[in-house]
Amino acid sequence: MEELVALCKRRGFIFQSNEIYGGLQGLYDYGPLGVELKNNIKQSWWRSMVYDRDDIEGLDASILTNPKVLKHSGHEDTFSDPMVDCRSCKARWREDHIESSKCPSCGSEDMTEPRPFNLMFKTSLGPIDDGSSFAYLRPETAQQIFTNFKNVLDSTSKKLPFGIVQIGKAFRNEITPRNFIFRVREFEQMELEFFVKPGEDEHWHKTWLENRLDWWEKQGIDRENLEIYDVPQEELAHYSKSTLDIMYKFPHGTEELEGIANRTDFDLGSHSKNQSELNISSNTQENTDSNAKLAVQDIETKEWVVPYVIEPSAGVDRGFLAILNEAYSKEVLEDGKERVVLSFKPHLSPIKAAIIPLKRNNEELVELAKNIKNSLQALQLGRVVVENSGNIGKSYRRHDEIGTPLCITVDFESLEDGTVTVRDRDSMEQQRMASSDLAEYFKNYLIF
Repeated sequence: MEELVALCKRRGFIFQSNEIYGGLQGLYDYGPLGVELKNNIKQSWWRSMVYDRDDIEGLDASILTNPKVLKHSGHEDTFSDPMVDCRSCKARWREDHIESSKCPSCGSEDMTEPRPFNLMFKTSLGPIDDGSSFAYLRPETAQQIFTNFKNVLDSTSKKLPFGIVQIGKAFRNEITPRNFIFRVREFEQMELEFFVKPGEDEHWHKTWLENRLDWWEKQGIDRENLEIYDVPQEELAHYSKSTLDIMYKFPHGTEELEGIANRTDFDLGSHSKNQSELNISSNTQENTDSNAKLAVQDIETKEWVVPYVIEPSAGVDRGFLAILNEAYSKEVLEDGKERVVLSFKPHLSPIKAAIIPLKRNNEELVELAKNIKNSLQALQLGRVVVENSGNIGKSYRRHDEIGTPLCITVDFESLEDGTVTVRDRDSMEQQRMASSDLAEYFKNYLIF
């Protein structure tokens, strides 16, 4: 983990937030390369969910959340962790992080009794902070999908089964943020709520598990580094009938990468009025605040059905860390020098190609390099840069370390016959080709 953290700071992937003021625990900023990788992960997920399917629609909902939403979803009552304090060193811990009743920091057994700690951030609304008007920063993106269920259904005329997806920020006031960007207080989620007929939920639960495993493999995650954890009943969230967690072997240990939950009709039922008329199966409380009927009418029986929900939910930040860890390697070359490589899948690489003029001060070479860069950038397949450092060896090493799959060198022969040298990151093989063929080669190389 230390090597990944150092690489992220050195090469501009991730910085500690507010670092010049000492930072804030559990908050990180994504730098020039980090934001590119993060966006590429989100775009790949969105493409697989929305563009490659005909049964899923997208949403981008507000972060500030009406307290009534989180009251009826059960979050106000259940979204808390037991917290303990060490009387010796004053450290604060989640109870489930304590082993053998000893403080993980100093080893003292002088610990306080566990007490509940609300994980949701609260903020005031309006000009006067008197506690009468407030909202929560959403602790998950799911609830805004459920509250928009009827809006999406009415505007798109979808039929069961169908889904609604959202990528967005969520906020949890974690007691002990830890392990770099694995557990933080501000993070992004990629969530799908897939609505199905009651009775078909277990089939779709298994189907989405396989779908998500396949997607992670396409992002470069080795299946051997993934495990499936069937969450025991006593550990399930209050809304879940069954949850299957995809676990990844992170540098700090095997932990959850993505959860796929069968939420039954809990959420739509919780936000619906007149639940007794809707044949709600889950244990929800009558909602007197909402005037919505979040249900679908069966065409044949004319009965109203509250769909069950299968929810694959992945953290962008955890996905970022897993993909970074999977891509990272060190190699010792024939000359004894060490090469650090990030072997990202090309569609995820922050920079898709670097155009390198052999001499940085030669105007003709630099101009040709810029023209090639502009022609490849116009294809809109990702970021292309001109690397004008003047040292070809160091340029190759730098782009190996940040995961650039292609380096294209422009030399004096290029000025004579229009050919360039194309170097592959992973094999380090080089080939000479006409610059007029680069666009087609580039497109084929990056096809996902």
